[in-house]
Amino acid sequence: MDENRISNSIYAGMLNLNLIIILYIAGIMAACLLGYVHENTALSFLQQVGSITMAPWKIPVLSVLLYGSLVLFLCAKTENSFLIYGKTGIEIAICLMLVRLLNFSYTGMLLLILADVTRRMTKVKWKYLAIGIVCAVYLLLDYNLFSDRYHITALETYLVYYRGDIRSILLVVKNVLGSLNILLFIIYMIQLMRAQMSEKDRILSLNDKLNRANEELQLANRQMEEYAKESIKNAETQERNRLAREIHDTLGHSLTGIITGLDACVTLVDVAPDAVREQLKVIADVARNGMTDVRRSVKALRPDALEKMELEKALIEMMEETRKASHVEIEYCCTAELTHYNKDEEEIIYRIVQESITNAIRHGKASKIMIAISMEYHVMNIWVKDNGIGCKKIEKGFGLHHMEERLAMLHGSLNYFTDNGFILEASIPIRWGEER
Repeated sequence: MDENRISNSIYAGMLNLNLIIILYIAGIMAACLLGYVHENTALSFLQQVGSITMAPWKIPVLSVLLYGSLVLFLCAKTENSFLIYGKTGIEIAICLMLVRLLNFSYTGMLLLILADVTRRMTKVKWKYLAIGIVCAVYLLLDYNLFSDRYHITALETYLVYYRGDIRSILLVVKNVLGSLNILLFIIYMIQLMRAQMSEKDRILSLNDKLNRANEELQLANRQMEEYAKESIKNAETQERNRLAREIHDTLGHSLTGIITGLDACVTLVDVAPDAVREQLKVIADVARNGMTDVRRSVKALRPDALEKMELEKALIEMMEETRKASHVEIEYCCTAELTHYNKDEEEIIYRIVQESITNAIRHGKASKIMIAISMEYHVMNIWVKDNGIGCKKIEKGFGLHHMEERLAMLHGSLNYFTDNGFILEASIPIRWGEER
């Protein structure tokens, strides 16, 4: 059972106890009056008290009605501050009428109002003011302050009707019930303070959790910022490497064709000037195409050939330009239909073929290059072999290194070895390509 439920149970006990006390006192007063009437001593009693009392049956009935009204107002809930203050004023007025009806013999019901004000009011300033007013009324409702000015019959006067021992018992019961009401009020206030302290502790605990969560969030934000900065750096590095690969592939291929063509021009310049002139035209076209590719690479675009035409046509045109510029024989066999691929897949196929041709001419001094492209189980296989000088110890240069990087991005693989020249094998998983 939580703190608020305990407080509500104690307050309900106070309401029931006050009803018992009020009925007890009203019953004593009514019973005494009826006794005087039955014994024909009512006249002497009236002369003794010096005033006319109300009919005996009215005392308990009015007491129950007034107390019921008080309970209804005490149990009414409202969040409006002005309604709370008005409700408290009405409760005090009902209590005053009830106290007067019982001839100031009991004022404990004011403790119910005091408990309700303490529980309901939230604004500290107005709460203390209301508590002060209720306490002042409680202290002022003393029998001795009003008995000399008004004709008030004390409960002890009614009890004269009974024998001394019975009178003592009735008074003891009344005092015990009144003390029990005060004890319940004290317990209720202690429990209410405990509930408020528990609520404050809960709020402090929540604040601590919020502070810790805020600190963790700030730490996470800092980590995210650091991660973002690191990601930006990595992205910049990757982009620089990508542009370097693009420029290397483009310039390397173009310059290789130009150098090979110029070497042929040097050989033919004395014996065949017309052939040199045609060769220079081819070299100029290769240089212009290379320049266009460089510009597009700097702008982070695809190779110019892939921008203008489909992959297979771009490959054939690249090989034809190489033949014209370098007089290298290139055999090409493709059993896969090079369509329906993503742009990054098309680009890596083009660059692998381009880089392989460039390496075969530049490093292998090859005069013949064989290229085969096939598709098997959605894996593109590229096989390139040249008749160049090969090499005893293969050292990865910029071209091979970046071919591996490109393939790794698509989860592909690259193998190469030397056997009467140089052989390169590349495998590329095709995500959306269709096997033909």
